[in-house]
Amino acid sequence: MTYNTHLYMTLYPNNALIASHLSPEMFGKHYTSGSSRHYSGKVIFAEIDADYRNDYFPLDTVLQDLKPHEDGRPKSTKFVSSYRVLEHVDVEAIKMLYLVTEEGNSLPLESAIHDADHEKNKIRLYAEICPMRMMALSEYDFPAFGDYITSPDLTKSAPAQFYTQLEVDLPEFVEDFERNPFRPSPIRNIHPSTLRDAYYELLKYPSKHTKGIALDSNLGEFSFKIIRHGFMFASKKGNKFFPMKDHSDIEKNYYKFWKSM
Repeated sequence: MTYNTHLYMTLYPNNALIASHLSPEMFGKHYTSGSSRHYSGKVIFAEIDADYRNDYFPLDTVLQDLKPHEDGRPKSTKFVSSYRVLEHVDVEAIKMLYLVTEEGNSLPLESAIHDADHEKNKIRLYAEICPMRMMALSEYDFPAFGDYITSPDLTKSAPAQFYTQLEVDLPEFVEDFERNPFRPSPIRNIHPSTLRDAYYELLKYPSKHTKGIALDSNLGEFSFKIIRHGFMFASKKGNKFFPMKDHSDIEKNYYKFWKSM
């Protein structure tokens, strides 16, 4: 039996380039619940152009071994690389982005031009996903944050970064927290006082543009519902933006995903 060849780049919980016979939807299910290396939690992966080649990856050698099982079943995963993957994948080769719930339901996202207007002098909350996984507050707007964290002049940077902005009204949260010290944090793995203190620090020191608040953004601790714009691949070679779908669209057309997003 003949199967189509797919290339997938996992971005969360790990970064790897994987060859597979599975469709994107089946790959998402396999990664969350169908593998002997069972993983319980959200998954994010991208479909890569199957014709993409980079000398860093032994793709042609690996693809020769991508063969169906003896009983005819498709080969689910054949790892190409699991080290420094994102920085060696050109953004032009990224076709689609998929968000996957713990139950294995996928939401496909298409790329688009990011042309949103951004407020000035606003502090935002960012979750770095791959390869760095910090969570930070920053006055930089969504695309400018990507330029910042991929700057070669910055000691805490990476050649390429995949990240998102979270929809949190920080001034409102801080005001509520000052009135009620038992007010929970909008992000479960971030203590509310940590969020408040970092916010005040950026207000106090105008020359300080970012403030890290967690060493791990821990994607499993927040809902996909609080994604602000979408997801960005950033590098000095180019950026690629995948906007989040409207919640009403998700509920109508991807209801299984919606139920647990």
